[in-house]
Amino acid sequence: MTSIVNTTAEAVADIEDGSTVLMGGFGNAGQPMDLIDALLQAGATDLTVVNNNAGQGEAGLALLIKEGRVRKVICSFPRQSDSWHFDAAYRAGSLELELVPQGNLAERMRAAGAGIGGFFTPTGYGTELARGKETRIIEGRGYVLESPLGGDVALIKARTADTHGNLVYRKTARNFGPVMAAAAARTIVEVDDVVEAGALDPETIVTPGIYVDTVVPLTAASAPASASAARHPVQISEGAEA
Repeated sequence: MTSIVNTTAEAVADIEDGSTVLMGGFGNAGQPMDLIDALLQAGATDLTVVNNNAGQGEAGLALLIKEGRVRKVICSFPRQSDSWHFDAAYRAGSLELELVPQGNLAERMRAAGAGIGGFFTPTGYGTELARGKETRIIEGRGYVLESPLGGDVALIKARTADTHGNLVYRKTARNFGPVMAAAAARTIVEVDDVVEAGALDPETIVTPGIYVDTVVPLTAASAPASASAARHPVQISEGAEA
């Protein structure tokens, strides 16, 4: 059953050292900044983080890497102009990187959520990314066996949740949120608004509440003091914009 909590600190309090954390976001779009800030303050370390990127600038995942909380990053796009904290940690040998093509990254998480034991894909065949993996020729084409990628916890962002945990996202900010919610043993979601059960149009719901464990609405009081951006006060509403 989904729990609605009052603060991001409460939401992430049980994340343990050594956890594998799936973090939503495509760059900054859909990245759960307030939950990541709270995780930073909570002190969990030795984390394996799965994300599309490896952090950027001075916010979110980049700060976790800067503070030495991340042992390994699994991502598809680690380097960009402002990924200096990743660059520094990786060059220093303090951060491990597993590079995964973006489609494979999404499909590996989808496989974990669906209970699929693995899948063959042509992406990466014949490259260093296939080293040590099973390969096959299927109908004349080379394929690589990829394994499912789950997590101990997923931190994701959605636009609206109802009190049963059903989620609606804002446009492309959904990105990896739905597959991460299904792939993780526990899913924690920061949202702009919480509405009563039944207020959301069922046709707009992307992630069913069965995949959601904890929801925190972002109010000025719920966000950590070092939150990356100010948030507007949020109340539980009777309806939501479709």
